[in-house]
Amino acid sequence: MDRKTGIAIGELSRRTGCNVETVRYYERIGLLPQPARRGRYRLYGTEDVARLAFVRRARELGFALDEVRTLLGMATDGQAACADARRLAETHLAGVRAKIADLRAIEVALAEAVQRCDAGEAPGCPLIETPSCPFCQAMGKVRRAAFGGWGRRR
Repeated sequence: MDRKTGIAIGELSRRTGCNVETVRYYERIGLLPQPARRGRYRLYGTEDVARLAFVRRARELGFALDEVRTLLGMATDGQAACADARRLAETHLAGVRAKIADLRAIEVALAEAVQRCDAGEAPGCPLIETPSCPFCQAMGKVRRAAFGGWGRRR
């Protein structure tokens, strides 16, 4: 299937599991090439299906759009780019592992607060008290360790 006799955007969406509006967005930002047209209809070929499937899978793995763009560029460079792709994936994996560690710490703090709620050990509710409550203090320690405060991650 080539772009001149290709499939419509709805079929591309069905084949890749990617929302039609997301396809259009990816075209606007250059992750997907502008498709051929027959009248007002966009036409997509086999390469477009494969490229969109790649983009969708990379996004499912948590890669940012700029990282996906970089990976797509590497894909056209062939074997020479494999080491660069590996480094990018290793960096991303380190970030994923850091997030998992943060989530585990949050899980522990939340489980302790829920347990205190169930046990009735403290007057009031440890989940909705002021920032001086043990749960809020524990969460503050987790956030400061993981994010350097309550703001954006460094």
